[in-house]
Amino acid sequence: MPKKRSMNKMVSFIMVLFLSIFLVITGRFIYIQASGEVDDVSLRDWASELRETEMVLPAERGKIYDENGNLLAYNRPTYRLYAIIDPEISTNSPTPLHVVDPKGTAEKLAPIIDMDPKEIESIIREGQKNERFQVEFGKKGKNLSKQQMEEIKALNLPGINFMEDSLRYYANGMFASHIIGFTRPDEETDELRGVIGIENKYDKILKGEDGYIKYERDYYNHKLLKSNDIIKPPKNGDDIYLTINQKIQILLEDVMSEVDEKYNPERMSAIVMNAKTGEILALSNRPSFNPNRIMELENWYNDAISTPVEPGSTVKMFTWAAAIDSGNYNGNELFPSGKYQVNPQIEPIHDHNEGKGWGRITYDEGFRRSSNVAASRLVWEKMGTETFYEYLQRFHFDQPTGIDLPNETPGQILYNWPSEKLRTAFGQGSTVTPIQQMKAATAIVNEGKMLKPFVVKKIVDSDTGETIKEYKPEVVGEPIKKETAEKMIELLHDVIEGEGGTGKKFRLEHYSVIGKTGTAQIPNEQGGGYMRGRENYIFSFLGMAPKEDPQIMIHVSVKQPKLKPTETGSDPVSYIFRNVMENSLRYMEIEPDQETEKSSVDAITFPNIEGKRVTEAKKILEKEGIKPIIVGNGQKVAGTNKKPDEIIFPNEKVVLVTDKPVMPNIKNWSKADVYQLASLLGVELIESGNGYAVKQSIKEGEPIKKDAILKVTFKAPKTE
Repeated sequence: MPKKRSMNKMVSFIMVLFLSIFLVITGRFIYIQASGEVDDVSLRDWASELRETEMVLPAERGKIYDENGNLLAYNRPTYRLYAIIDPEISTNSPTPLHVVDPKGTAEKLAPIIDMDPKEIESIIREGQKNERFQVEFGKKGKNLSKQQMEEIKALNLPGINFMEDSLRYYANGMFASHIIGFTRPDEETDELRGVIGIENKYDKILKGEDGYIKYERDYYNHKLLKSNDIIKPPKNGDDIYLTINQKIQILLEDVMSEVDEKYNPERMSAIVMNAKTGEILALSNRPSFNPNRIMELENWYNDAISTPVEPGSTVKMFTWAAAIDSGNYNGNELFPSGKYQVNPQIEPIHDHNEGKGWGRITYDEGFRRSSNVAASRLVWEKMGTETFYEYLQRFHFDQPTGIDLPNETPGQILYNWPSEKLRTAFGQGSTVTPIQQMKAATAIVNEGKMLKPFVVKKIVDSDTGETIKEYKPEVVGEPIKKETAEKMIELLHDVIEGEGGTGKKFRLEHYSVIGKTGTAQIPNEQGGGYMRGRENYIFSFLGMAPKEDPQIMIHVSVKQPKLKPTETGSDPVSYIFRNVMENSLRYMEIEPDQETEKSSVDAITFPNIEGKRVTEAKKILEKEGIKPIIVGNGQKVAGTNKKPDEIIFPNEKVVLVTDKPVMPNIKNWSKADVYQLASLLGVELIESGNGYAVKQSIKEGEPIKKDAILKVTFKAPKTE
């Protein structure tokens, strides 16, 4: 009996215990059901978070245009390939939604994405082995063109899908690349970021702000029918319009490429500026690069603004301006040229003709003959070194120009010792950049007022088209008086036209020119001093035209060109200057101020042929002396590489694309012409080499498909 009572107590205890636990658990469930919370955490919110997913709505990066609205940089759609390999996604689906046949899929994909089929199959099978939901295919599976995407879609391969990405594309390839810059994906976020140029300087403005969409999904990542969507629209990046003129820039690039091929210099830079506003119309350096192919990048530096050098005799225009403006100049005064030594402790100064000089000459003649002795005497004897230093500061040679590009590096005035002060007078020792010299020279052509150089014309809201900010010419100093500027214009004109002037090779056929030549020695980094040899110089010219009212200013510098015995360093420099200046002035419709016979380079205003039939458009153009290249067999003009009222020249290619385009023969076309054609046809251009087209992947007469890939090989022409 005692044993039975004990057992009954135990059973009763266990029943009470289980009943208590049951009541606690039941009560807890009732509480949870009623309150919807566990440990102050809302189950409804927790479940919603589990079901909720967020998808980024990427902002479109702003476009970059030239001053006339020609597109220079934009985002073009590309596609990323991925394969779903989890068979559960195909549950209840009438057709398979995952990769069923890895080997067959790999064999069909391989030729389109240029990948080994065994590698594709291995990626798929490895993903299946690791029970992954989906796999991607590395670099070969990214940045696919629309044509490649459509080819793959046409195969109807189960489980093969695409994500749309954006790739920054530069419409003209190696065109103002140091100004425009380029982007590359951030290593952590994969977001495009500007690296150099405008892409870097205005990165925040261009990239905009991403949005997002939040929605609820099921296990298979399908959106629920009654999903509580939360949407924040993206704010697209703003568009930037540059002061760059596409036509002048293309002209500069082509001429620079010609000189690069012929003379193979160590480095080259050229800047074209609107002399009245400070707007940069064109800028180019060599070596350069194609921002569409940054893996081949040779030269990051924008030498025109980031590489200070000893400038040579171009600086003499500011030495003479300082002497005149300070009241310490008599142009008719005679001095002994050839050699000048202040005292025995200072190395003598020699004129550039091995110190022979030209006897006793006036200071005016000393300027046009580019006498180092004259420059040194003006600083040491006439105005004094402190006055000259003051003018160097007034011309802002001690500070950056403030141009709206990144990584500007100003030169340095070396002015501690007497020899440094003397040599600074004729451009040796102290350093400057081309853009610093151009900024200072604006004072000479604008009655003493110095202008800040700039490359951004305006910033525009990409969604509304509203101008957010517009940049205007800015006067940043008045280093010299109007009368000084007028006297300097006459002296600079004598350099070109006067007896013994060093700038005769820079004469133009239709326009008067003012300017100053420079031949700067290159420091010898190995053994000190300066390099020797007729090619071991930086040859340069800073010129403006026309004389009476200069509209365009150009600075050209060529470092260590390979010269024939009959050639001089001014040959490559003058070739660039003459071609770019003459044609730019005509393009800007500046009236010639020199009487000559009618030239073959006379400009033509392009007529309006929009909406015309091809036969009618051809007649209109031929009447104007233009022989167009007709692309296609259609009846109507679908597009042209020229705009109505655009100024063109007889040697320019005029392309008319019909409504049924076929591929033309582009042999011997320049890169600029081929890029324009590719843009008109809507094809992706992949180019290799430099010079002129010698090989094309799409054969002549073959119909053009939108988003097709055109591969073109360029080769430099042979030069004697």
